[in-house]
Amino acid sequence: MTGTGAAAEYVIAPAGVLAPAPRSVPLADAAALPVVGLTAYQALFDHGKLTAGQRVLINGAGGAVGGYAVQLAKNAGAHVIATASPRSAEAVRSAGADEVVDHTTTGVAAAVTAPVDLALNLAPVDPAELAALVTLVRPGGAVVNTTVWMPAPSDEERDVRGIDLFVRSDAGQLARLVASIDRGELRVDVAERVPLAELAALHARAAEGAVHGKVVVVPSGA
Repeated sequence: MTGTGAAAEYVIAPAGVLAPAPRSVPLADAAALPVVGLTAYQALFDHGKLTAGQRVLINGAGGAVGGYAVQLAKNAGAHVIATASPRSAEAVRSAGADEVVDHTTTGVAAAVTAPVDLALNLAPVDPAELAALVTLVRPGGAVVNTTVWMPAPSDEERDVRGIDLFVRSDAGQLARLVASIDRGELRVDVAERVPLAELAALHARAAEGAVHGKVVVVPSGA
């Protein structure tokens, strides 16, 4: 994932790092899965140790990682509390969230009235808001943070772990996600499909904050 050439039409990779693409979605759309799907999976299960019956708060659930995180947590039998803006609230609900908090009108700390086992932060929030998440987690729980320029908060006295997540490539985990898609348990959401020739314009829109959700860049003739 750290190599150059992300916009290449073709790439050579060792077979051991690859997983078969899902058969139930268009091949190009499968590109919307690996990085964000693995981020959600590793945050919830590798680091958060989420199990059935637990409560999880997903802060910033309206983004690409959040969409997978809500689905995966719900499929695992967790009670899912998600924050989202009005623009993405319905998508978050349809992904399986049990509770949706409008973070544009309600403070997360005030909206979560019972402790959670895991808080997953996916949003570039104010440092004070990130620090407040640790107070919502029960003793022995965790805060997993993907905005790694702000360290995850922890509380050693209550044994609440703070974990900064750097996603790693894992063909086995990716294969499990693919199997979930083909069983109809996991949905792949694509916000836009953009020709490779328009990549520069796409980057410009992204820099302006005008791109929302996962965008698939499609090579000519694909």
